[in-house]
Amino acid sequence: MTNLNLESEFKCFDGILGFYSHFSTTCNGEMRFAVYQPPQVTQKPLPVLYFLSGLTCKEDNFMLKAGAQRWASEYGLILVAPDTSPRHTGIVGEDDEWDIGTGAGFYVDATEEPWRSHYQMYSYISQELPALINSKFRTQPDRQSIFGHSMGGHGALVCAMRNPKQYKSVSAFAPIVAPMACAWGQKAFSLYLGNNQESWRDYDASELVQKVGYHSPILIDQGTADQFLTKQLLPDIFAQACTKVGQTLNLRYQPGYDHSYYFISTFMGDHIHHHAIALHW
Repeated sequence: MTNLNLESEFKCFDGILGFYSHFSTTCNGEMRFAVYQPPQVTQKPLPVLYFLSGLTCKEDNFMLKAGAQRWASEYGLILVAPDTSPRHTGIVGEDDEWDIGTGAGFYVDATEEPWRSHYQMYSYISQELPALINSKFRTQPDRQSIFGHSMGGHGALVCAMRNPKQYKSVSAFAPIVAPMACAWGQKAFSLYLGNNQESWRDYDASELVQKVGYHSPILIDQGTADQFLTKQLLPDIFAQACTKVGQTLNLRYQPGYDHSYYFISTFMGDHIHHHAIALHW
């Protein structure tokens, strides 16, 4: 049984917000995550909603800035926010650049050296972490959903489409939906996955939706003032792919909003409502 270390704990909207660490066998080192348990958890097991954060973030960014606990308390959902990468692995160069290595795991299972020994974020998010959460908290294991922001939006879409029976719903804020076509994705994938771009397709939402689709509507919010919109995020590519295969997509362009948590917090209620419907059905 995995030992779970409670690092800190706070009361919040009548629930409990805890920050935890544990040794991950998948990532071969310490991993951290945050869990918000709403007040209803004292009465019964609850559904779980996972949030994957973006580049440079840690396990605390979402809980500090998104305002999600209020909505989770209202709807009776456990929130889980993992870190965005392994840390302090000893890999040479892991801290040299902001968009690769520490804080930039991209939610893939690395196949290339030196990253493959620790950077197994896809398996960690989709397998090890849910198993740990379901063993340590009062969850309903058959009721899970996932969402995320930017790099985490990419991760959420990939995890949901590749594991449709595991996740009841998916949504994203300003996600990287076509990583094979943008500089962020090309850099990360070449270093983590190698030069065979066929292997990249399994982690590209615009490719995946055409291959496997998803069983329910996908919600995406995208700010029109986002500085990364036209060169890195490329939502139109994903929209076209969804149209091509008949995937229901609610892509909402929000005038004047940027890439920040000010944007995320504004529309957080809509996203948690989207998931609450699926999780409580």
